[in-house]
Amino acid sequence: MLQTGFDRTEEELLKERAEALCHAGSELQGSLQKLRNIEEDIETKIGILKKGDNTSTNEGLFEEISEGIKRYNEKREYVKLRYYYLVVIREAIGFRNHKWIEKIYKIPGKKKFDGQI
Repeated sequence: MLQTGFDRTEEELLKERAEALCHAGSELQGSLQKLRNIEEDIETKIGILKKGDNTSTNEGLFEEISEGIKRYNEKREYVKLRYYYLVVIREAIGFRNHKWIEKIYKIPGKKKFDGQI
């Protein structure tokens, strides 16, 4: 079938939109995985604290947990930005319902650490 210049341009635009949407989703998914990895590291260190009784090691772990929580909260803000980008791209393409996006890409809450285990 012969394509007109308009048809080719329209097809290219559709491909670009699909690629942008795919990229935004992949970036968000990757960022969420990094967030989970940081959370797992924090939980592992908290578990070590709960088991151990060596106070010199505990002090270092408290600092590592605090730093991990700081990294977690910073990464969480980045994840929120990536989520926003995905929604904006979807809106630009014409998708208006984002309920399933909210379910698939759940962004966990901020973390706090008060030094108590």
